[in-house]
Amino acid sequence: MRRYGETAPSSPHAGPPAVAASASPPGAAPPQAAANAAGPRRGDWATLSRLFPYLWQYKWRVLAALTFMVCAKGANVGVPLLLKTLVDRMTPAGGATGAQVALVVPAALLLGYGLLRLSTSLFTELRELVFAKATEGASRSISLQVFRHLHALSLRFHLERQTGGMTRDIERGTRGVNSLISYSLYSIIPTLIEVALVLSILAVKFDVWFAVITGIALSVYIAFTVTVTEWRTRFRREMNELDSSAHSRAIDSLLNYETVKYFNNEDYEAQRYDERLERYRRAAVKSQTTLSLLNGGQQAIIAIGLVAMLWRATQGVADGRMTLGDLVMVNAFMIQLYIPLGFLGVIYREIKQSLTDLDKMFTLMEREREIADAPGALPLAVPAAGAAVRFDDVRFAYDPSRPILHGVTFEIPAGRTVAVVGPSGAGKSTLARLLFRFYDVDTPAAAGGISIAGQDIRGVTQASLRQAIGIVPQDTVLFNDSIGYNIGYGRTGATPQEIEAAARAARIHDFIQALPEGYDTPVGERGLKLSGGEKQRVAIARTLLKNPPVLIFDEATSALDSANERAIQSELQAVAVGKTTLVIAHRLSTVADAHEILVMEAGRIVERGTHAALLAAAGRYAQMWRLQQSESPDADAPEAAAAERPIFK
Repeated sequence: MRRYGETAPSSPHAGPPAVAASASPPGAAPPQAAANAAGPRRGDWATLSRLFPYLWQYKWRVLAALTFMVCAKGANVGVPLLLKTLVDRMTPAGGATGAQVALVVPAALLLGYGLLRLSTSLFTELRELVFAKATEGASRSISLQVFRHLHALSLRFHLERQTGGMTRDIERGTRGVNSLISYSLYSIIPTLIEVALVLSILAVKFDVWFAVITGIALSVYIAFTVTVTEWRTRFRREMNELDSSAHSRAIDSLLNYETVKYFNNEDYEAQRYDERLERYRRAAVKSQTTLSLLNGGQQAIIAIGLVAMLWRATQGVADGRMTLGDLVMVNAFMIQLYIPLGFLGVIYREIKQSLTDLDKMFTLMEREREIADAPGALPLAVPAAGAAVRFDDVRFAYDPSRPILHGVTFEIPAGRTVAVVGPSGAGKSTLARLLFRFYDVDTPAAAGGISIAGQDIRGVTQASLRQAIGIVPQDTVLFNDSIGYNIGYGRTGATPQEIEAAARAARIHDFIQALPEGYDTPVGERGLKLSGGEKQRVAIARTLLKNPPVLIFDEATSALDSANERAIQSELQAVAVGKTTLVIAHRLSTVADAHEILVMEAGRIVERGTHAALLAAAGRYAQMWRLQQSESPDADAPEAAAAERPIFK
């Protein structure tokens, strides 16, 4: 079993068209609109040029593979030529017997025929062996770049995305790299080389009509294939869109498993999923029908061309212009040409589909980062004495039509604690998102500035900024890994002893030790095997492990019972000593000893001061305090009693 200090190995996976995205939050753009925002599809050559640099990293392997491919096709074309010689040598002439004919057939011809057959397979395998590293290397590079780019995109993008549909596009795009290279390098280019060689041999060795008939048949075949395949592409594209839609619907439903159960909507979800499957089925049937039409037409063209060639060769033999070996050679050439061409429709369709899939992935890679480091950005410098945080006239809106913050200004002195309280929707959590630079305040929908230790956060690197800030969020989402891994995520590379120390400080060590697998216990998808309080304590532990100079507690103890809350409050109090701390809270008793309390309503600070001063002012804070005290089980206790359990001093 993996130790909890280790990182879980990753493994690629693919699923059937039956699972995808979490629902977008209220106010987010419609997922389909977000998906279509990428713009029109680029041309095939533009997509190929985008792929080329990834392959050219392995240029020597590419050149070697092309060399082996030409050698393989040269050997393949040589087989019918040698077969013609064998047949001609075996044909009795001048009353010779079969035994006499067998004696004059050079053994070298038979050996050469076998060697050519072997060489065709040998060079083909060498080509694939040499080029495998280039193909897999390009696929790996693209996948890693997409993964990094997705993490670099803004929170807005991730709130609007459809996870299942997006992962499906990435999966198809990665697979498209292998398919495109395989079909083009292993099928199309070799076939074109062989066609050129065969037409040259037929034109030079026999009369030009052999080359003309072959050329016409191939031209008609290719034109028919391309035309019908282009027509069929829209059906295939529709299949992919419906596949992603069904995938998204299923994952959304499975991620919200408990909600489905709460409202007894299993049949409703199955019906919605089945509607998408039915649409997918109809598109798939239509696609198969058009595929049958394509295959039937191709075989008809092949048959006509083959009959015309054999008729002319037979006439040549009858007229004495050609030998029996020539007839065998022409037939062998036609078979060798038409066997790969028989798959041209499938190959062309797959290449077009691979280009479409690659284009979607490249478009995703080219999506601009909403939040990017400024040119020449330096790491955030945090003084040893601590870092003051300042919000200066910050105005912000997720959507220009709905402003969230209206000129918010306040400062958290170094090593001090400021609490922000107020009703839901007042803009409290937005402060934390802006401080982390999930959004910037210099967008058209925002203004003002945020600084840490006198440095505008827009002028420092995002990595150093986020390294300096730790957060305990209200809604904790965990990785589907062990408890130890999730705690250790606060500082990758932490020792098991350090992880255990953080767990003890978060009052969760005893609970973990009581589990059969201890710190190796898996927490399930999004940590759903743990209760809300247990997840929150894991979040507290990993923030304690990170030990940053700036802390954000966003309802850090909201999911805990009173006994654990009081115990953890003392730990948070100790952790916050000497650190700059922003506390977002609904429960006023948890922030009564903050150095300053800000009361927000509708994106504005309506009151500020210490707990005692705000109570004396008898304003909005005092009203909220009285309301919470009247709802508290300890309502009969003096007001000061609630303040005896502060987090901060």
